[in-house]
Amino acid sequence: MRRIVFILLLAPLGLLAQKLNRADKVLIQHLKGHIQFLASEDLEGRRAGDIGEQKAVDYVIGQYQGLAIQPMGDNGFIQNFPIDEGKKFATNAYIKINNQKAILDSDFFALSNSGSNHFTSRASVSLNETKQVWFKDVNEVLEENTSNPHFDINEWLATTASQLKSNGATALFLHNSGTLVDNIQFNKYDTAKALAIPVVYFTKQGYAKLFNDELATYTIDADVQFEHPTRTAHNVVGFIDNHATNTVILGAHLDHLGYNQDKHGLDLNNFIHNGADDNASGTAALIEIAKSLLKKAPKSNNYLIIHFSGEELGLLGSKYWLDHPTFKGNFNYMINLDMVGRYDTARKITIGGFGTSSKWSEILTKTPTSLIAHYDSAGTGPSDHASFYRKDMPVLFMFTGSHSDYHKATDDWDKINYVGEKDIVRFVQDIIKNTDSYGKLDFLKTREQSMGKSTKFTVSLGVMPDYAFTGTGVRIEGSSQGKLGEKIGLKAADVLVQLGDYKLIDVMSYMQALGKFKKGDKTTLIIKRGTEEIKFDIQF
Repeated sequence: MRRIVFILLLAPLGLLAQKLNRADKVLIQHLKGHIQFLASEDLEGRRAGDIGEQKAVDYVIGQYQGLAIQPMGDNGFIQNFPIDEGKKFATNAYIKINNQKAILDSDFFALSNSGSNHFTSRASVSLNETKQVWFKDVNEVLEENTSNPHFDINEWLATTASQLKSNGATALFLHNSGTLVDNIQFNKYDTAKALAIPVVYFTKQGYAKLFNDELATYTIDADVQFEHPTRTAHNVVGFIDNHATNTVILGAHLDHLGYNQDKHGLDLNNFIHNGADDNASGTAALIEIAKSLLKKAPKSNNYLIIHFSGEELGLLGSKYWLDHPTFKGNFNYMINLDMVGRYDTARKITIGGFGTSSKWSEILTKTPTSLIAHYDSAGTGPSDHASFYRKDMPVLFMFTGSHSDYHKATDDWDKINYVGEKDIVRFVQDIIKNTDSYGKLDFLKTREQSMGKSTKFTVSLGVMPDYAFTGTGVRIEGSSQGKLGEKIGLKAADVLVQLGDYKLIDVMSYMQALGKFKKGDKTTLIIKRGTEEIKFDIQF
């Protein structure tokens, strides 16, 4: 569907000039109270499956207990679901060089399919001897194979590790002294067969720090072991029963980034990421909308209220709920509130999903607002409504836009525009009211939205990654109409495995690879479609 944009200029006065009635003042007070709690340091960033998320879950449930909102999870209001954290270097594992402990990630990482063992050695960088740690410069290996089109670094690693073991080596230490791309990365979901011996890769910084004299002999003491933890996250599900035929789903995610343990923060530090806008704002708005529906609900629909967790990890909570629904009924439409706390007249509010039903245009025309709104037709996008759109459900997505605090530790409660959020809550309430007489809305497919609430790239394939995919590579859910991915024939369920020289192990490595290119660059894209590997020559 063609992109549709409307600008509503119905408010001659600024937000601060509004004369607030008592009900609006109370609503603002409630929103502020919710967000101050949810975005407080005590909740430690509400990382899915951690204690801070549990405190947020308890808070939301506490808001609904004693009201006529029925628990609709698997266990009261709660639906538990697992989060696979993937393989990681074990907590008690270590590498010491001359009794100096190497720093994980900064100095080194053990390959995700490395062998496991405790080993000690007296080793020299320049002299590889039997029964010790061996050293290899990957750049030299790559230079030797520049004219070999069949060279594969993973095959070389497996063969080399096996040969070294037969020669009595205890481990292999790798580094790259040059500029050739080696594509050696840690893939926490790696299912490849373990290498014959421990294999450790040292960064340029780590190698220079720990092995600064090629003629020296180093005392090495290391224990390379892995663990594969899981944790449990929690959706909160409530139900308002009007004994109607159809049920509307209203959603917002309650999780955020914690201490940035999952490395999704844009500031790359380990401070608490409070997530006031993302998404304490949407959680607060949903609580107040749910309470308002108890007082004066349009009666032609029932209302399922879902606070999702795991959104920041790839819409995990909404996808899990759809695969394991705690309520089955005739679903009408879904409204998602994610980052609705930073409204201003310059940033506007974006209303996504405008094209997912032929009725939205008429309904929204009948719903006046003082908000300046940008309407986006796409049903997909970087939040939980996309999961429901994928199930052929009309959706709306309320979003006041990205900002300089997005996914940073500076997204705090005192930066929220509470008057603006009050207006968004009132707007959603009016949309629900005005939609009540339309019965079950029809569903329309729309163009595909590409990735990211905040995308910094100058080039794009125009694809929507499947963030819940745990295999190697980037599986896509679709391509944006008219974009590069569609033009070359990419299809849903294709898995992107290499872009130019850069192998793709997950969405993060895909984003990093995109950052290496600029508009006009030519390169190759390799994908897997089923068991077939396909290569495309592309130009951004």
